[in-house]
Amino acid sequence: MLRRAILLSVVLASVGCAVHATAGESAGMAAVMQSAMASLRTAASYGRTGNIALAQIELDDARRAWAALGRIKDQPAPYSAKSLKDLLTEGDDRLRKADASLAAGDGATATADIAAVRQALHVLRQQAGVVELGDCVFELRPAMDDLHHFAADFAAARATAAEVNRAGEALRAQLQRCNGLAAPDIAGQAEFRRLIDGAATSAQNIGRAAHEGDTGLVHRYEIELQSFVNLLDFRFG
Repeated sequence: MLRRAILLSVVLASVGCAVHATAGESAGMAAVMQSAMASLRTAASYGRTGNIALAQIELDDARRAWAALGRIKDQPAPYSAKSLKDLLTEGDDRLRKADASLAAGDGATATADIAAVRQALHVLRQQAGVVELGDCVFELRPAMDDLHHFAADFAAARATAAEVNRAGEALRAQLQRCNGLAAPDIAGQAEFRRLIDGAATSAQNIGRAAHEGDTGLVHRYEIELQSFVNLLDFRFG
């Protein structure tokens, strides 16, 4: 936790060095918002997998970044003042509830509250025209949920191979969009390439497996894609 607190203080002190501000964002706001988003996604991942202690550490960091976001002097551009104020108020309440849930050992409820904060933050950025890799990765989840739905229905003979293929192609298109948004230093990372390229290949192959009538292979690709999307979210969301 000390290491993360030091990292946050360094980010706040040197916001112009490593953080890319877009669509009129101040460098200070961009730095703190990215710090909050990173801690939120990691807390959600740990909460979802039952690592309560680690989720609490990450949530503490997220709450510190959230408080710092409210103290930025040069906000709110490019966000509307009301939208940002509403987000900060709602987020603060949700994060308090998530903290209480983690203290009670309830990772599932905490994760739901953290997810709501992430969704609200994503909507705010989307409405302001702020689109970066993390925003794109966040949007992989709905595409993955659609594919999961069609894969499950295909196994039960309630969906066609064409529907599975279309869902796989939609996920693949979103993965390609994310790849295009990745900064050169990220796009060249071995881990990013393994995840994004592996997921794109599986998203393409799941449709082929469906057309061949191989329900077992469709299921295996769907499970593999769930893992890819979870890891992309954990590392780059």
